[in-house]
Amino acid sequence: MAFALPVWLAVQEELLGHGEADCGAPSTLDEFDDEDLFQTFHLTRPCIAFITDAVRIRLQTIAVSKPELSVDAMVLLALNYYAHGGSSTAVLRRLGLNQADYSVPAVITELSGVFAGMTDQFISFPQTQEARADVSSKIEQVCGIPNVLGVLVTAHFKIRASPYEKDTFRSFVNTLGYTSVASEMICDSDGNIMSVGKCCVGSTKEQEMWESSLKGREIEEELHGPHWVIGGQGYQLSKHVLTPVSEPTIYNEVHFNEAHTKIHNVMRATLSIMKKRFRCLMQLGFAQEGSLDKQSNIIMACSVLHNIAKKFSVPTWTVAGKIEPLHPGKQQAVPVETNPEAIKSRQELINANFSSADEPKSEVTTAEEV
Repeated sequence: MAFALPVWLAVQEELLGHGEADCGAPSTLDEFDDEDLFQTFHLTRPCIAFITDAVRIRLQTIAVSKPELSVDAMVLLALNYYAHGGSSTAVLRRLGLNQADYSVPAVITELSGVFAGMTDQFISFPQTQEARADVSSKIEQVCGIPNVLGVLVTAHFKIRASPYEKDTFRSFVNTLGYTSVASEMICDSDGNIMSVGKCCVGSTKEQEMWESSLKGREIEEELHGPHWVIGGQGYQLSKHVLTPVSEPTIYNEVHFNEAHTKIHNVMRATLSIMKKRFRCLMQLGFAQEGSLDKQSNIIMACSVLHNIAKKFSVPTWTVAGKIEPLHPGKQQAVPVETNPEAIKSRQELINANFSSADEPKSEVTTAEEV
């Protein structure tokens, strides 16, 4: 789960406790019918109402200047931007604003920071033995791989960078050849985001991000127990990062790779859902190396909103257009020797859970037949 039930109930109780003062007050939300809401914000009324109350509470606990807009209007302005990658003229008109209003980007930037600050409430890694067992069990039900706590990927998000600053421009170019920022993410088998890391330039190697991340150090040091996370080819096999077999030679290794791909694709589907619901993630605007806070906050904000949307069972937003695949891992320039103990642990897992006894004999192609 992205955040435990007690946390969810505590937030609900907090919202109810703060909601009495606003009882009966008119809301900007009331100006939209349900269909209009979903088309404009890609979220449902109960979900948006919860988000608005959560932001209202958050603004009471952090030092910010008194906003010129109401909290309702600020939230709707930000949600509209996330949903479409820009502000709708119709929404701005209802809020008494226009495209030239200097406060619009400032409000979106402020709200993105507020949402990013709510990751401690709505994005969490399983902290108890019971929670870890629950997450691991659900992943095993999906793919048959035991003792896995999540799916690890480096997610890429397109940005614009000046081609005139050649060194900076090259630092943003990823393995698929376009400029992006990257953020390390971990999700569970249901597509809940359990961890989201800071932004890096698109050329950053996955293994470098993992080794420098707080979550990576926690997992490798077994602060979350003797579990794995599923990683792609861009990551190095370790005692806690489970990568596919690069050159499978026997059926149980092939079977394991198929299971690995199956659970790895959960994150691919999750990122696709996020980018369709929050179209701003398809293009995060201009970025400069060393100043990625704006992009990082938007990614974290959309991750928080994604988890809340899942809690409210908001329908997936469907839209035409291709969503790019997960990025092929950027390999190390110099091959790194894999820990023999990690190789042994993976092979023991494969031998114990992916028996070659089920090999479909009639479909096996031998070297002589090729």
